[in-house]
Amino acid sequence: MAMNKIKKGDTVKVITGKDKGKEGKVIAVKNGKVIVEGVNTVTKHTKPSQSNPQGGIVHQEAAMDVSNVMYVSKGKPSRIGFKFVDGKKVRYAKATGEVIN
Repeated sequence: MAMNKIKKGDTVKVITGKDKGKEGKVIAVKNGKVIVEGVNTVTKHTKPSQSNPQGGIVHQEAAMDVSNVMYVSKGKPSRIGFKFVDGKKVRYAKATGEVIN
């Protein structure tokens, strides 16, 4: 599998779907999917359990495809590229040229 360009902690903007235009911080990345804070929220009905004895309706973020989000660099959505700086491979924002790692 190819190296992910979006990582946990990055600020991203949603570029397609019902939450188009929203920005948030990446909570998790797994198998080509990302979970973004405050974006793509779903209502989940949970049974009572030891961790949640009351049960009921819970609102939480659902995973979305990594292709639906774009990295935000200095308030500007940007694609991400890789280059070598001092012999180390680093990510950089193509719109601003800023090194991310």
